[in-house]
Amino acid sequence: MIRGIITILLLTLNAVFWGSCIVLLGVVKFAIQITAPRSRARTRVILMLAWLGARWVSGCDNIFDLMLPTKWEIRGIGDDIRPDGHYLIISNHVSWVDIFALFRAFHGRAAFIRFFLKQQLFWAPIVGQACWALEFPFMRRYTPEYLDRHPEKRGADLATTRKACQRYRNFPVAMLNFVEGTRFSKAKHDEQKSPYRHLLRPRTGGISFVLAALGDQLDAMYDITLAYPPDGEVTMWQFVSGQVPKIIIDAQRVEPPPQFFDAAVTSAGLVRDELRAWMGDLWLKKDEALDVLLSSPEASPQSH
Repeated sequence: MIRGIITILLLTLNAVFWGSCIVLLGVVKFAIQITAPRSRARTRVILMLAWLGARWVSGCDNIFDLMLPTKWEIRGIGDDIRPDGHYLIISNHVSWVDIFALFRAFHGRAAFIRFFLKQQLFWAPIVGQACWALEFPFMRRYTPEYLDRHPEKRGADLATTRKACQRYRNFPVAMLNFVEGTRFSKAKHDEQKSPYRHLLRPRTGGISFVLAALGDQLDAMYDITLAYPPDGEVTMWQFVSGQVPKIIIDAQRVEPPPQFFDAAVTSAGLVRDELRAWMGDLWLKKDEALDVLLSSPEASPQSH
């Protein structure tokens, strides 16, 4: 209990300090965006903001190393990845811990990670505004009932994806997509009738727009398997209170077929069907990998 409370307090102070710095610089970026939206000055400010974001990641990692007994095993991220590149990262989604794990795995190796956030999170004090300044895309999620009343809003989230990816062509980025669309739980697994043992069904809508918008600029795509042995499930409280013995981040570099970089992948048709089949094969291999990772929790860790 005490370890968890102190860890949360330190993480909060770290977020408030670096988040405040980011928000203040974000005001400068906003002013430049109004006067010169496509200037080099704006790009330089975005890079400075990413540097501040990386300092937040360093602070989190230092707190985890100081406070927690968790061992980190990071595999498959080699020296060929560059901070000035464009990367697409896909991953299974288990917990809020996933975000900290992926930031740690790619910190200092790739550009600052961005991912899609619910629009309501913009109003979270400091954190929401910092994410806006850092060019995180915010998406409004509509309920099925709302879409029945307002069919013109269908596809709005994909339009947001396309717009965000066009911006990312102008500066380095590591774009993260949790393609399952939500965190794993046994209830969701049963509701979906998922064919996988440890995973939900992958969704291809968001990733199709990332591939179409950034495909010709992507330096690589990484498929990440996150594992929390021995149980496979974890909560944020379990993590910050020191109850997670090991976190495994297993990265596989994958090569999307070139037809996925075409705009046709964003619409119903043969190319979209091929993307679904390709993702299904990746997910089948990931499910098999999780069988191994979760059944051998005593494998020798590589601390990072």
